[in-house]
Amino acid sequence: MKPNFWLFLVVLFLQVSFLKAQDEETRYGKTPKEVFPYENFQKAYKYHFLEPTIFYGAGREIPEPKNLKTVRIGFLGPLEGSYIVDLGTHMLQGAQLAIEEANKKGGYKGVPFELMVHNDFGLWGAAANEVVKMDDEKVWAWIGTIDDINSHVAIRATLKLEIPNLNCGDPDPTFTETNIPWVMRVIADDRQAGYALATYIHNKMGLKRVAMMRANNRYGRVGVMEYSDAATRMGFPFIIEERFNDMETEFKPQLERIKKMKPDAILIWGNAKESALIVKQIRALGMTQPLFTSDRVVSPVFLKIAAKDAEGIITTCQYNPEAGDPRLKAFQANYKKKFGVEPNVYSAHAYDAINLIMAAMNKVGLNRALIRDVLSDMKTFQNYQGITGKIVFDATLNDVGDIWMARVNQGKFEFFPTLPMGERRRGGKTRHSGY
Repeated sequence: MKPNFWLFLVVLFLQVSFLKAQDEETRYGKTPKEVFPYENFQKAYKYHFLEPTIFYGAGREIPEPKNLKTVRIGFLGPLEGSYIVDLGTHMLQGAQLAIEEANKKGGYKGVPFELMVHNDFGLWGAAANEVVKMDDEKVWAWIGTIDDINSHVAIRATLKLEIPNLNCGDPDPTFTETNIPWVMRVIADDRQAGYALATYIHNKMGLKRVAMMRANNRYGRVGVMEYSDAATRMGFPFIIEERFNDMETEFKPQLERIKKMKPDAILIWGNAKESALIVKQIRALGMTQPLFTSDRVVSPVFLKIAAKDAEGIITTCQYNPEAGDPRLKAFQANYKKKFGVEPNVYSAHAYDAINLIMAAMNKVGLNRALIRDVLSDMKTFQNYQGITGKIVFDATLNDVGDIWMARVNQGKFEFFPTLPMGERRRGGKTRHSGY
């Protein structure tokens, strides 16, 4: 064949590859093609969240202060007076371990790092007051928190005070959509979890009629939102949605209504304790359907309460604690030696968040605006390798790195990769969906 023909093929291949890459870039938050809004009908008139929000204000010219006794980093998390104190405690301990290890290596140019700890006790507006206190303490950046509402309140204060915030615990998909240039997140959100669960439940397992049992709060409402949208676009909306309150222990009325609907599967979205009690009561009612849950059940609390009824339950997790990374294994060993328990997803991501902030300080010095710049520079910290895996920011500065599936087997969680969205089960085989 003539050389021009081969040149034509090469050019055509490059053009197709470019258009495909361009199409993927416009699908915000790693949204799979199969569930992208209007994808099967026409291209959207306008796409959102394609470029990160830039901070154009002053502050970069402020010189680094002299004669500091400590270099302060803020922490905000539920430590007292909250129903998720156990999650906040783990997050604090991960941050403390990172600070301790850094100080053993000399801190910041010989000056020790100091963690300024603040409690997020859940009262409306209180989280913003804690950020104001951090500003008075002259922190250079801060991490936290976990509760969806309190996180949103706190970042309004961080915007006004211009303090970089690296969230490592709130999975609310709308958190970074606020477009606040001082806010970043290093833990995958419930958008990614929703896509992973929808793919596994409907494509891998071939299940169609799913019942939802979710917490009656923002975590439950916003958490299931992306799963619900994805499942609906795949043709499988919830057949029933029931709710429960935090600290509730009796769920028979809701479960009786679910039982009457004869679902193929049940998805539970809530904290570890309530989810475990729901699982036990589902099995006590003689319901044998496959059960799926949100990631907060990856906890010894869930396994202890649910006991044998936890077998076979499938959920997601924002990292793989069984990965072979030597740094992860060292972190796990050091954490257990210091605190007497195994680390969880919150301690691991807090450890990564603190180390990212310290890396930014070592690169640009002690200046809030410059620390913000380097943390939000996707080219500088793109594919940052933390102990939780690669931290990959999208245009909203939200971590869209890999998440994992987890299954309870013989009383322990086993972790395995998520499935590509475009695969589905047909006639016992997994193949490309074609839609």
